[in-house]
Amino acid sequence: MSKPYVLGIDIGGTNTVFGIVNARGHIVASDSIKTKKHTNFDDYVAELHESVERLLEANDAKDKIQGIGIGAPNGNYYTGEILNAPNLPWGPRVQLAEKVSRAFGGIPVAVTNDANAAALGEMTYGAARGMKDFIMITLGTGVGSGIVINGQIVYGHDGFAGELGHVIVKRSNGRMCGCGRSGCLEAYCSATGVARTAREFLELRTEPSTLRNLNIDTITSKDVYDAAMGGDKLAKEIFNFTGTILGEALADFVAFSSPQAIILFGGLAKSGDLLLKPIQEALDKNVLNIFKGKAKLLLSELKESDAAVLGASALGWEAKYRADMASQIPMSVDTPEVKE
Repeated sequence: MSKPYVLGIDIGGTNTVFGIVNARGHIVASDSIKTKKHTNFDDYVAELHESVERLLEANDAKDKIQGIGIGAPNGNYYTGEILNAPNLPWGPRVQLAEKVSRAFGGIPVAVTNDANAAALGEMTYGAARGMKDFIMITLGTGVGSGIVINGQIVYGHDGFAGELGHVIVKRSNGRMCGCGRSGCLEAYCSATGVARTAREFLELRTEPSTLRNLNIDTITSKDVYDAAMGGDKLAKEIFNFTGTILGEALADFVAFSSPQAIILFGGLAKSGDLLLKPIQEALDKNVLNIFKGKAKLLLSELKESDAAVLGASALGWEAKYRADMASQIPMSVDTPEVKE
C-alpha cells in the first residue's frame, strides 16, 4: 500500500500539535494534546500515539505514514534527544526519536529544535522558497533562530548551533534571561521581553499612558500592541526600543552569514510597522557597509497555526530519505579480527 504522507509534530511548552501532511505541503488534518498533562514521558508518548492513530483512521491515512518529523525545544538533530528543556517536565534528557519511533512501529523519526523546524518549513513552503542562505527569527515567548547556509540548516558539531536568542546584547546590568545568563536578546525582544520593557518604562517614567490603567504585573505584549495601535505614545516607544535592539543584533547576524533574507515569524512579528520600522532603521544604520541593502527583511508566509507542523513535516521527509539510504548500504559479511 502506498504511503504518501508524513507526520509533523510540534512540541510546545503548553500544547503538542500534530498533523498529517502530503507531499505538496498540504495539511490533511491536525489535532493537539496537552504537553504537560503527563509528567512521565512514556505516558505522554502513549497519549500522543493514541491521538495520532485516531486522526489517521479518521482520514484514511493509517499505514500511509512514511516518516515523522518533530520540532521540540532543545531538540537535537544528531541524537534525536531533548536535552535540558526548561519548559518541559520530563527531565534533563529525553530519548524522543527512539521512543516515538518505537511507539509508531519503527517509522523513521527525525528531530530538531522548533526554530530550525520553522526554517525548514519556510524554505520548503514559505517565503524562503528558492533561497539557499537566510536566517529565520522566531519572536514568541522566547527568541529562536534557524540559520540556513548553502541550503543546509546549520547544526554545529553538537546539534545546538544557532542560538541567536541568547547572544548577549547588553553586557552591563542586563536583564536576567531564562537560560541563566544576563543581557540576552531574548530578554528584550521576545513577547515576554516587551512586557518587561513595559513594566520598566511604567516604573521609571512619568508620562501618561493607557497602560497605567492595567495591572502592571500582568501586562502582556498584546496589551502594549493594543495601546500603541490606539495612539499611546509610551507604548509606541516600547516597540521602538524593542525594534532598535533587534535591528542592531540583526546587523551583527548579517556579518556572520551574509543571508539573502532575514525572515521574522511569530506573534510579535505581526506587530507590523510598529516593530518592523525600528528594526529596519537600526539594521540599515548598523550593518557593515559591504552588506548594506543586501539582506531583505521579510515576514513569514506561513500561517502561524500551520508553520510548526509544516516545518516538522519537512523533517519527516528527510527522516524517510535517511532511512531509505541507510537500508541501501550493504553490510559486510567479514568478521573483523580481534587482537588480544
